[in-house]
Amino acid sequence: MERTRTPDVVTGNSLVLHQYELGCLSQLSYLIGDRSSGVAAVVDPRRDIAEYLADAEAAGLTIAWVIETHFHADFLSGHLELAEATGATIIYGEGPDTEFASRRVADGEVIDLGAVHIEFRATPGHTPESISVVVTDTSAGNTPAAVLTGDTLFIGDVGRPDLLASVGVTADELANSLYDSLHGKLMTLPDDTVVLPAHGAGSACGKNLSVELSSTIGEQRRTNYALADMPKERFVEVVTEGQPSAPEYFVFNAMLNRADRSLLDEHRPPAMSLSDVLAAQRDGAAVIDTRDAVAFATGHLRGAINVGLDGRFAEYVGSVVTPDTPIVLVSYPGTDAEAHMRLGRIGFDTVVGYLADADDELALRPDLVERASRLTQRELADRKETLADLQVIDIRNAGEVASGMLDGARHIPLAELRRRLAELDASAPVVVYCAGGYRSSIAASLLRSAGFADVSDVLGGYGACQIN
Repeated sequence: MERTRTPDVVTGNSLVLHQYELGCLSQLSYLIGDRSSGVAAVVDPRRDIAEYLADAEAAGLTIAWVIETHFHADFLSGHLELAEATGATIIYGEGPDTEFASRRVADGEVIDLGAVHIEFRATPGHTPESISVVVTDTSAGNTPAAVLTGDTLFIGDVGRPDLLASVGVTADELANSLYDSLHGKLMTLPDDTVVLPAHGAGSACGKNLSVELSSTIGEQRRTNYALADMPKERFVEVVTEGQPSAPEYFVFNAMLNRADRSLLDEHRPPAMSLSDVLAAQRDGAAVIDTRDAVAFATGHLRGAINVGLDGRFAEYVGSVVTPDTPIVLVSYPGTDAEAHMRLGRIGFDTVVGYLADADDELALRPDLVERASRLTQRELADRKETLADLQVIDIRNAGEVASGMLDGARHIPLAELRRRLAELDASAPVVVYCAGGYRSSIAASLLRSAGFADVSDVLGGYGACQIN
């Protein structure tokens, strides 16, 4: 099992505080324990929980609590898996009901693990029920050691307040609450309190997250753009503008995190023959080719969508495939189990199998194989000069296109492309580009799978086109 625990940034006489980084989702979770009592809590866990269990056992800790800082949208949390494995009580802030047994904590409520005290502060803004967790090791004094801020405060950013617009909560309402939570609940902590957020750089839950995984209240007060001295009205404008398009699966995950759903199945998906795959594809299954864009372009099963496992795999599958769609994997040998796990982390439990011996199977059926067109900067320029009906699509996020786009390009973020296909002419040639080429291969393959006849993407993306 790959280790994801980072070096501890907080230590204490009784306090055990481990941080876990899941890079493919930019997700951070935590184990908080008390050496003197042997009691522990896990905060914002992912679904594959073996690492938390192993570390707790190694430290002589029993996990008694599972704390969720809010109903997450970008991943399916592991609260049910941990509760099943340990008997732990699941904790949320005050808000919507859950379909499973859970305990609600009020603003200012404290749970004692022993000498380690956990104080809950209501910090709505990213979501109405968001809480932050203040950790104090009383064996070392009464000064807070750390605050786990969920998606309220990131390193260099704050949680976006616009994700619940589709369910009737406006971004302005939540942004106003976020301002109050930051200044009334978090900035009142001592400057040397360590800040431990639920996400790092790359997460779509904010727009300016740092690559750093921890900070302090004082450092954020000085350097975080959203904490600069400004009126609340200006704060609302600043934090709502320029947010990246949210992947479509976010609403699905936010609702599923309240549900009494099935537990993660960590078994390897079954092997399938090519005839089995073709039958599944005819019945509506999506074939997800997890190889890199170069290998995919060289030759792939017609109709397959390329989402490379070497990138933000689960997030982008969740952007181009609906949660109820059966999925067949085409992968490098031995990587299908990893792809299956990553999809499980966002609740996509519909993997029906993987194509066994993909290279050999496809070599025997060249009629089913197609290549992908990838253009150099010069080839793109030639097409723009000779094809009057060429559609050039920039699939980057809003913050990325703010610094410039290719002449004549149209902006449709990748997260919106599937639901906006009708805006494009499937019979006319299309060229898509992103920043570097990973996302454009996804977009181009999605368009081909939807029946677009002439689709290319740009090698090296926008960055390559800026090089003279």
